[in-house]
Order: sequence, then structure tokens, then C-alpha cells
Amino acid sequence: MATQMFEGRGHAAVYQKYRFAPGKELQHTILSYLREKKAIPAELAVDVGCGSGQGTHFLGEHFKKVVGTDISEAQIQEAKATPCMPNISYLVCPAEELPFPEGSVDVLTSFTAAHWFHLERFACEAQRVLRPGGCVAISTYTVDMSLRHGECSQQLTRVFRECWDEILKYSNDKIKYVLDDYKAIFEALPFPDKKRITDIYDPIPMTVEGVVGYMESTSSYQNFKKNDPTAATSLLQETEKRMLETMGVSSRETPVEFLVRHVCVLGCK
Repeated sequence: MATQMFEGRGHAAVYQKYRFAPGKELQHTILSYLREKKAIPAELAVDVGCGSGQGTHFLGEHFKKVVGTDISEAQIQEAKATPCMPNISYLVCPAEELPFPEGSVDVLTSFTAAHWFHLERFACEAQRVLRPGGCVAISTYTVDMSLRHGECSQQLTRVFRECWDEILKYSNDKIKYVLDDYKAIFEALPFPDKKRITDIYDPIPMTVEGVVGYMESTSSYQNFKKNDPTAATSLLQETEKRMLETMGVSSRETPVEFLVRHVCVLGCK
């Protein structure tokens, strides 16, 4: 079965508030591939491991019907509570047991979630539910992020990464799939027509509060918080203070640019 994370209602609420939607370059990469394979226009797209629906909303603009699935009931509750297009719906189920008939899905996506799945079982399920000619688009952002703000981008990134490195010490073993740029996920897909793109860069507009909130939303930080709540809370508070001092500002709402690198695995049945 998939690794179950992001289960608590408090964690799901933080996730919904601070996780960001797929950036423009990632969207362009996925849509270009689907057009090339004539997978759009299409009837049904399924977003597996949808969390609180950040990626699912993007799909709603391009498909007649979109279903977001997640193993976490708390995440699905957050997704359902967020306004969305009428063609989007959500349901609770494991990634390895999708409630769709054989050959009924046109496009299967997963945004920053597939590393939590049981890879072989998920790959078999993707093969089962996709129609002939159907496509998969499985992506994640990597851990080598940076920040941009005026002349202090280098110093700001250093402050962020010192905090980030501490948080990553509490990562689940499944983070190895992200560190390996989804190579194992690419190899597990049973489609001969597939490719892996590892250099998609997106600048995500955020604020200081948003960057700190993103770190709080990660499973690694939540593990840290369970292990040592005082130290975990102090780390984020001190990091926010250092970021503001580095930027020479006082407001948590000060804009920054969060530069992320995406890896995307694309395949056609």
C-alpha cells in the first residue's frame, strides 16, 4: 500500500493553505506532451494523490471531467471545501486501487505524490485504467529550491537552506525517489513510449510567510515536530526572523520568488 502521510486535519489544513499549484513551465510541459500525443481534448482525467487539490484545479481547465483521488480523508475534505470548477470531484481511495473501469481514463496525473505510492502496484493500476493512447504525467518538485529578492537572493537562499537541511533530516525514506529525480518511477511505468524531464524551472510568487508555511506543510517538518515540537517551532520562528532581517523588512507579507525545479515523467499507453 501507499505510505500514508498528511493524515491529520491540522496538517491537511496547513497543506491546503501553503502548497502551491503547478507552475506555468510545468503546465506547459504537460499540456504540450498531451497535445503531441493527441490525448486532449479528452473526457476524463484522474489526479492521483491529489492532496487538497492544487494540481486538480489546473486540470479542470482542460478536461471535461476531472476526479482527484487521495488516500487521506482529511486532505479530501480540504479539497472539497475549496471552491473549484463544477467539472471537478474528489474521492478517497488508495493510488493502487482506483475505482475506475479498465480502459476508462484518458489522462492520469500525480503532482508531488507518486513517491508515496507502492510503485509496482500503482504502475499496474495505471496500465489497467488508461485507455489505449491514454497518457500519464507524474511530476514532483525537488528539494534544491532557492529564493530571490532584490540584491539579497544569495543570502536569503542560504538562510532558507540552513533551515531546510535541518528539516530534511526527518524525511521519510521515500524521499529517495525525489532525490533520484523520479528515475525509479520512470522505470516502473510499463509503457515503451515514455520520457523523463528533469530541468523544468518555475518561479513561484510567494511571501515570507508562504515560504515558512510551505516548510511547515512538509511531511519532514511534521515528523520533526512530533519528535521535538519546541525545537521545530523555534527553527521556523528563527528562520522567519532571519529572512526578514536579511531582506531589511518587517512584514511577513513581503513578496519573494520561490524558484523550484520540477521533474516530470510522461508516458503514453
